Amino acid sequence: MKNWIKKKITREDVGSLYDKFGVNALTAAILARRGITEGADVQFFLEDDLRFMHNPFLFANMEDAVDRILQAKDEGENVLIFGDRDVDGITSTALLYDCLTSLGINVSWRLPGGTDPYGLNKNAVDEFEKNFGSLVITVDCGISNVEEIAYAAEKGMDVIVIDHHTPPEVLPSPAIIVNPKCEDSGYPFKDISGCAVVYKVVTALRFAASGLYKNEVALLSATASPDGEDCLVEVLKLQNLVEKGSLSLKVRAGTSISDTKLVDFLRGQQIFVWDEKSTASLLSQIFGNGAEFNFMDLRGEVSKLFPSMATESLTSLKSKSKLARYNPEQNTEIKGFFNIFVTFVNAQLLKQFPSYAKANERDLQLVALAALADIMPLKNENRIFIRHGIASMNKGNAREGLRELLSMQGLLGKRINATDLSWNINPALNATGRLGQPEIGLELFLEKDAGKRTEIARKIIEMNNERKALGSEGWNYAAMQAKESIEKYGGKLCVIIDERINRGVSGTIAGKLVNVYDIPAMAITFVDENAIGSMRSCRGFEVLSLLDKMSDLFVSYGGHAYAAGFTFKKERLNDFLAALDKFVPEIELSSSEAEQINIDAEIPSDYLKPDLLSIVDDFEPYGEENRELTFMSRSLRICDAAVIGKTERQHLKLTFDLGRTKWPAMYWGGAESLHRDFDKGDLVDVLYQVGRNCFNGVETPQLIITDIRKSL
Repeated sequence: MKNWIKKKITREDVGSLYDKFGVNALTAAILARRGITEGADVQFFLEDDLRFMHNPFLFANMEDAVDRILQAKDEGENVLIFGDRDVDGITSTALLYDCLTSLGINVSWRLPGGTDPYGLNKNAVDEFEKNFGSLVITVDCGISNVEEIAYAAEKGMDVIVIDHHTPPEVLPSPAIIVNPKCEDSGYPFKDISGCAVVYKVVTALRFAASGLYKNEVALLSATASPDGEDCLVEVLKLQNLVEKGSLSLKVRAGTSISDTKLVDFLRGQQIFVWDEKSTASLLSQIFGNGAEFNFMDLRGEVSKLFPSMATESLTSLKSKSKLARYNPEQNTEIKGFFNIFVTFVNAQLLKQFPSYAKANERDLQLVALAALADIMPLKNENRIFIRHGIASMNKGNAREGLRELLSMQGLLGKRINATDLSWNINPALNATGRLGQPEIGLELFLEKDAGKRTEIARKIIEMNNERKALGSEGWNYAAMQAKESIEKYGGKLCVIIDERINRGVSGTIAGKLVNVYDIPAMAITFVDENAIGSMRSCRGFEVLSLLDKMSDLFVSYGGHAYAAGFTFKKERLNDFLAALDKFVPEIELSSSEAEQINIDAEIPSDYLKPDLLSIVDDFEPYGEENRELTFMSRSLRICDAAVIGKTERQHLKLTFDLGRTKWPAMYWGGAESLHRDFDKGDLVDVLYQVGRNCFNGVETPQLIITDIRKSL
């Protein structure tokens, strides 16, 4: 029997969220139960504004990357984008290729195909040298290519590494590295996809077209004390819309400005104020008429774009700031001024370059695919990436290539969600790389001819069907060995080694082993003289902690906390197995959650209404670290029950009578429960999700049952 768990929360927990963020009681209860209580986390569940994304120039090396790419443009250099064979690598390559070609850069691309290893290889460097190439940009790879990048440098090439994988102890050099997982990256959120890191570089390149790129500016606000005797002067220095320094002075009237730090701090700066007349008057009262400032009044410029701000003061605007609502440290006049300035500059950039808005929309569709495909945690700015990408698709603006694939999968014109992309689009795109032809997936996004794109999409669907067949075949081999392997490794690891498994589905099989047996798993096959493996994990065990101990065995390895790949020479198989015997006993797994169901909220039957869907939609997208909302209702009466399905695993269709309304429900695989655990007419307690059933173009709400018990 599954364990139903409803975490206890207090009225104070709910009330605090209600008071701070203005959410309804049910949303507040769900947030509290999930431990999402700090404004910095809550904002990404309640807001969709792109302004909540992190500034790309927070990456310590972003200016270096932008400058090197712009140098390549100015000098007419040949640039190579080297990507990876999965969805993240394909979308990363497509996104950067689109951007660089739009800038007029001579750019080519390459993905590892056939039996090529993961990451940059020397053959690619040699061939690029023949084409007089001088700049290599790796995307979704490169952080582990120490030897290959040194080799490219020997050939006189520069390398920019745009990656998101866990870095090794020794970083590639010489290279400009943009990777949020590097300790000194400067970026505040580590868990974004490779495509998202590329998106940050592209966004920075677009900002570089503005007149503010690399220029320091200062924002200044001055506020008098109630008695007029003192003045609070606050200054922020900015470069590329990133804070570079700040100064806060409380100054008494009659103070000489030369006795303060203000002169040195502002020297050489372009100074912006909100209201030039009142600011100058106040500073004159404090410092005397001899103190002269050269200000630019921003309020007049901002009001041209946002007329409602024309008569507002910084004090009044501060109280309306959404960013300050979630981040109390920003609830000051100077921080409010900073937020206004950033909004204004970005609006001006779109006015100056109107094509950027559409390009950004197209880019976020790729970033959304990558975030879901690489199983990024659905928190922080990943939620904004995916929400905007999916919203764009649902407005009928799916980009070329994706539009054809959506059509092939019967999704065009329907309301798409994250699950649709994860189950129908990403596996198809991944199939191209798994079968050694990732260039087909990339060409889908780059091809200009609509007819050719349709043919490519059709080919991708065929490849996905082939991938499914290979996966089923490989799973048969794995299933025969799994229990013996699990017993051998003390229930801590499952290792499948079989040359009949296609290398393209080893990751899929490892993932399925994890899902079925709830322990970390490896699937290994052989290609020529190499053993190639994929590892997936669960229950708090990070795979690189094991692979790092065996690093001397590998030709190459790398990945994320719960998913990685590795290659070693076939002749070292016995050494590999000996290393497993040595290190597997050290694996520590957290308790299993397979038999535990966490309840987000209990819904009395009187409140079980279709408008629950709006709450469900608010918490979209669902996936890694943001499971679907699970509700509980007690004493629901079953007024109808029917077994459906003609396969071995049959399902149960139920209808609950709630008086004024009747709720349809599906219990997948639950046919055996009827007559055994409950019958028509019984009162039952139910755990469920609220979903939509679409039939003949009509959409109706329904319950998707997770578990059900006869009421006591």
